[in-house]
Amino acid sequence: SLDTDRALVLLEEYCKKLRKPEEQQLKKAIRKVMGIFKSSLFQALLGSFKKEATRHGITSHTSLPAALACDVLGCPKD
Repeated sequence: SLDTDRALVLLEEYCKKLRKPEEQQLKKAIRKVMGIFKSSLFQALLGSFKKEATRHGITSHTSLPAALACDVLGCPKD
């Protein structure tokens, strides 16, 4: 989804800034999260979550991956 793609771009940009030896553990963890975002299981769960949210009239959480990436990285909210 576009939301997941946006989250992956944000995470990738953040990873590029992690160059210090003490930041490598964090970089590894972020790469793991990126792998999860790319997985078909995550995409299926996200699709299911979006359907349920829409059914209940909740639309503010549809950018879940991007929101999660921003929470982790401290991105400005749009």
